[in-house]
Amino acid sequence: MRGLHADTGYLLYRLGLRSGQLFNTFLQESGLRLRHYAVLRFLATSDGVLQRELSAQLGYDPSAIVGLVDDLEKLGFAERRPSPDDRRSRIVVLSEDGRTFLRDTDEAGLRVTNDLLGPLDATERDTLHTLLRRIAEDGLNQP
Repeated sequence: MRGLHADTGYLLYRLGLRSGQLFNTFLQESGLRLRHYAVLRFLATSDGVLQRELSAQLGYDPSAIVGLVDDLEKLGFAERRPSPDDRRSRIVVLSEDGRTFLRDTDEAGLRVTNDLLGPLDATERDTLHTLLRRIAEDGLNQP
């Protein structure tokens, strides 16, 4: 294991898996998964977005976005509306129930993050977040 733990990419991969497991366990009661949560969080930052934009921004396959939005619509957390720019297109909008769900899950989400980052003090957490954000802003914009 020591050799694998010397590989930063592997550590990021393993921590990403662990984070996903923790978040999925926390979301299990609601019937949602981390991918649904990511869509909701993204929608919370916009006034509505085309499904293809959701796909591109989140890095999900377009067919997966259709299913995720369908699930969120069934729960009343999101809705599709005609695009004001092109009536043939539909935008996805976070509903008020979706906003409430996100507010209600903030504390539990923070507990998941705290569990994952337990070994780090507050300064180390801030540093890690800053570094990961810098990597993500550069690296996730690459094709």
